[in-house]
This record gives sequence, C-alpha cells and structure tokens, in this order.
Amino acid sequence: MKNFFVLLMLISGNVFSQITTTPKDPLVKDPYFNSAQNAPQGQKVRLIHSDFFQKTPEKYNGNPYFSGNVQFEHQGSLLSADEVIFYEEQNFVKAIGNVKLQNADGSVITAGEMEYDGNSQKGIAKKNVVLTDPKQTIKTETLYYDRISNKAYFNTGGTISDASNVMYTKSATYDLSSKMIDFTGNVKINNPEYTVEGTNIKQNQNTNTADFFGPTTITNKQNPANQVYTERGSYNMNSKEVYLKKNSRINYNGKILTGDDMYFNQITGFGRAKGNVMLRDPKERRFMKGGYGEIFEKKDSAMMTDRPYAVKILEKDSMYFSAEKILAYQKIDQNNPIKKKSFLRAYRKSRMFKSNIQLRADSLTFNETDGIMHLFGKPIAWSGEKQVTGDKIEAYFDTENEYIDSLKVVGNAFAISKADSLNLKDEFNQVKGKLMTVYYKENKVNLAKVIGNAQAITYADDQNEKTKETERIGVSLSTCGTIEAEFEENKVQIITCNVGANVDTFPMSHISREKRFFPDFNWNTKDRLRKWQDIFLNTPGYDEVKYESDDALYNAAQKVIDDAKLKEEAKKPKRVRK
Repeated sequence: MKNFFVLLMLISGNVFSQITTTPKDPLVKDPYFNSAQNAPQGQKVRLIHSDFFQKTPEKYNGNPYFSGNVQFEHQGSLLSADEVIFYEEQNFVKAIGNVKLQNADGSVITAGEMEYDGNSQKGIAKKNVVLTDPKQTIKTETLYYDRISNKAYFNTGGTISDASNVMYTKSATYDLSSKMIDFTGNVKINNPEYTVEGTNIKQNQNTNTADFFGPTTITNKQNPANQVYTERGSYNMNSKEVYLKKNSRINYNGKILTGDDMYFNQITGFGRAKGNVMLRDPKERRFMKGGYGEIFEKKDSAMMTDRPYAVKILEKDSMYFSAEKILAYQKIDQNNPIKKKSFLRAYRKSRMFKSNIQLRADSLTFNETDGIMHLFGKPIAWSGEKQVTGDKIEAYFDTENEYIDSLKVVGNAFAISKADSLNLKDEFNQVKGKLMTVYYKENKVNLAKVIGNAQAITYADDQNEKTKETERIGVSLSTCGTIEAEFEENKVQIITCNVGANVDTFPMSHISREKRFFPDFNWNTKDRLRKWQDIFLNTPGYDEVKYESDDALYNAAQKVIDDAKLKEEAKKPKRVRK
C-alpha cells in the first residue's frame, strides 16, 4: 500500500508538470498591470493545495484551473479561493469565489474575485472587497493592491472604518506601511461626536490625525451650528485639536471667528487666531477685529488684542470701540434664566465713537443688552459743543431706538458748553458738583441735574428790541446744594437752585476773566474724536483751539475806576516835608 501511494504521487506530479498553461487566446490584463510588462521575472506563484485540477478547452480558454480549498503562496502571502486559474508562464493567477489574501504584515483582503501578478506583485480585488488590518477596515467594489509599495487604492467608492470613525469617499489610497490614507474627491468622516466633510484629506492612522488640502468642514453633531471650516489645516482626532492655515473660520454659539492662522480645541472650547482676526456676532449686530484673538466657547467669551476694535452695528449710527484689549462675553440673565445678556469690555486707553457722542477713558464696560456703559479712569464725553468729565461716568443708551438717554457722572462732575459756537471767544457755560445727571433729548444734551456742592457759571443774553440782535447781558455765578440747568442751543439756563442758594449776576464790565472760569476748567479740543478712525490713536493730536478773551468792557470799566481813583488821590492835600 505504501508503494502504491508513492507511485500515485509520482504520477500526479508528472501529470502536473506536463500541463500546458498557454491559453488558446492571449491573456488580457487590466492596464493596472501594464507597468510591469518589461519587469524581470519574479519569484513564481506556488500552488500549496487544491482538491481538484482541471483543464478543458471549453472553460477559461483552455487554461488550467484548480478548485476545492485552493491555496497559492507567493513571497509570504497566502491566497485562497474556491477556484483559481493559473497562468504559469505569465506568473499570473485569477481567483474566483470566497477569495482571501493573507499577507505577512497581518493585513487581509477578501473579495468575490481577484487577479494577482507574481512578477509585479500587484493585485486587483473585485466584488464586495474588504481589506482589514489592525488599524481599520476598507470596503469597496474594486481594490488595487501593490505589495511592493504596500499600498491599496480604490476609485469605485467605499468606506474605511476604525475604532471610532467611518469614512466615506469616492477614491482613496492606503499605505499599509505608514498607515496613511490619502483621500481624493469628496470625503466624509463620521464620528459619534462630529463629522468631517471635504476634499483631498490625508489621514494618519498611527497618530489619528488628518491633514486637509481643500475645502473641509468639521461639524459638531450635538450642535450642528458649531462648525470649523478650512481650506488648509490639520485635525488631531484624539485630542480634538484643529490647526487652520487658510481661509478658515470657526462657528460657535452663533458667532464666527476668522483669521490667517487659527487653532481650536473641541474638548475645552478654547480657540485662538492670529493675523486679520475677526469675530462676528450677527445676533448682537457686532464684530471685533484685531491682530490676535482668543475665544472660550464654554464661557461664551472672547478676547481681542493687537490694535483691536469693535463695531456695534446700528441702522442709523454705529458705535466704534477700541482699546489695548477688548473682551466680549455673555452671562445668564438673573431675572430670566433662559436668556443671556451680552457685555463688552475695553481695557486701557479705551475709546468709543458715535456721531452724537464720543468717549475716552482708561477702561469701559458696556452692557449691550440693557444699553448701560460704565467708564473709569479720567473719563471724558463730548456731545456737540458740550463736554462732560468726572471720576466715573455711566452712559445709558436705547440701542433699539438708537439714541442716548442720559449720562450719570459720579465724583467731580463737570459739564462745559461753549456759550457761542459761532465765535472763538473764551466764553463757556459751566456746571459742576459731586453728582450729575445729564439728560438728552433727540441725541442732544438737554438738562443737567447736579447734587452736592453745585456750582454754575452761565452767560446771560437778551435780544435788543431795536436791532433784534442778541446781546450779552452778563455772567451769573450760582452756588447751591442742587442745581437744574437747561441746555438750549448755546444757552444754559438755571431752572432751579436750591439748598443754600446764592446767585450773583455781573455785567460783563464788572467780572474779570479769571472769575469766569472754575479753577479746574479743562476744555479739551486736542483729544476729542472727530471721526471714527480716531479711536486707534492715543490722541488725535488736533490743534488746540485758540480762544480770544474779550475783556474790552471790563478793561474800560476798570480804567474808569482807576481814573476816578487817581482824581480822588489828586484832590487829597499833599504833605510837604519841611
């Protein structure tokens, strides 16, 4: 019996060696194999096992084929299938049915069909192709595989899935050595927390990072309005960190951050941007610009530096802010927990320009929701030809109707108004005290109420009945506990003067220039903001207006008094020393 089996094996080997594998028709390979036509003969594909061997002219153009638990081996890779056609001279095989290619690196390809060239070590798998390795699984209809470069490629559409992501793409190249996937065309990466959609993405499966080389959008699934867009950047899928380099923007909480070079962490909600930074808040009708910015998504706050400025967009008259640092943030409304209030803060050298009011201070805070602004550090406000200063100023705005309601001045309150803006005489109406509230009417200063050590210097005019021209009567000096002063055009009229009231009115001929000014008079024309671009300057540096002092009547009266004194002195008998 033993000799019989030995004889049978010899006969089988002799028959197999005499098989003619040259087909009746020449082998037509896919163009994918053409690059290896002139390649040197590679190591032969080797049969390991098959249950049956056949060769008939009617099937496979007369080429021999193997069936039943077929296994072929080539340089450490094992190919198994239901049926394999073997082109021995071309060192080429076609596998059909339940095809499986097991590679030495641990990767496995399964398919309905496969062609493999032993010379070029290239293969094409078709029909329900699945490539698996320790990092992910690729599914497609046609897969091109190059063992020498250790790369797999498909362009028939497919999915690539790993432990946390599922990627959909029309075509992709996978480097099994470097674990790098190069997606081309439209790509979608699906994650439980986000989706990535774009074109031309490269993903490193070792580091789990993706590089973007075309328009790409990362969308937060929990809040789809929160998105990251870029045309050049990278994304660390483990740490959820995004680095954005070209035409990028970050959408969060209804806001949009853009810049030349950006970073965002989806876990912490922290982001930063450098170069041409802009933060837009359409809901608040506000945008901020600067050279550097930071956002804190979870705190709903943002910070801007490097020549920052902010614009509150109003239909008729926008508000412009600047400082060395600007913050914008939102807080829960204590009276209504489902609503938020928006705030803006400007630190160091803060400025605000609006056509009907201009402000300067060391710092300011603005409650945009309620329209309340606080100014600290030598604040100063201008409206028309009127100026208000104090230790602290609170400004109240009706942002819905776009007008100023009032100013509240705390400590050393001082309001100054040019008595006649049509001339350059040094004549100024002045009201001062501890506390002052300035009321506006149609965006113009209308009334000032002063409490505590109230004082006023006001110019009184009257109309000449004959010439119908306005003539200066004199100057009133008022000292009261409280004062109400009405501002009407260039006139200031004391309406009430209560609590220890003392009012003296002097004709122009009886009051000197020094008594027409309070000691801390500080009319400032050099630093006033004349246009919105002045917010960027420490001081606009406008020329100080040179006012003329008209003391003709006073000087004439003084001359009369002096002459009278001289006459009186002359009448007195002179003593003669003997």
